[in-house]
Amino acid sequence: MNVIIVDYNSGNISSVVNSFKEVAQDKINIEVTSDLNKIKSSDKVVLPGQGSFKSCVDALNKINGLSDTLNEFAINNKKPLLGICVGLQMFADIGYEGIETKGLGWISGKVSKIDNQNGKYKLPHIGWNQINIVGDSKIFKNIENNSHMYFVHSYEFIPEDKKVISATTDYSSNIVCSVEKENIYGTQFHPEKSDKIGLKIINNFINL
Repeated sequence: MNVIIVDYNSGNISSVVNSFKEVAQDKINIEVTSDLNKIKSSDKVVLPGQGSFKSCVDALNKINGLSDTLNEFAINNKKPLLGICVGLQMFADIGYEGIETKGLGWISGKVSKIDNQNGKYKLPHIGWNQINIVGDSKIFKNIENNSHMYFVHSYEFIPEDKKVISATTDYSSNIVCSVEKENIYGTQFHPEKSDKIGLKIINNFINL
């Protein structure tokens, strides 16, 4: 099996790569690339993202044909794709970080700044926080509810259809921290920085 981690110059992805390799050991081929043909022929794709919504969308669009290839992979061919952090946020129709920016439009919704209640809550939301698993998610298989995950973000994804939400976390309000729609999975938290439980989530994705 081939799992591609998409490298589109969106910040440091070494911890994502290392944790996937740790879980895969030598049984699964993990490759880091933006080669369109390799993405098309792979079994699963991971879309990481660090920084702002706009910087990630711009970096994705700079590579000719990449967003179309991802679209074909996830939407047309319905192969498993995991978005991490801004990788998840880009599933949205639109993001409001800095300047209004169009997303991939895979899951209807928007990305807005977390309401920090006039400074009562610090932004970015950074560090460990409990997640509340809602619904039956394949990537949370054998993971206990209220497990702690590692977060770094100031913006949140607000999907129109609440049925896609697979986990939330409580920080100033109920923040969506994981979504699942058919073959598309996304986590706002960083599984690669979330210790053993994070590795379990990566393992669940690899074993889908």
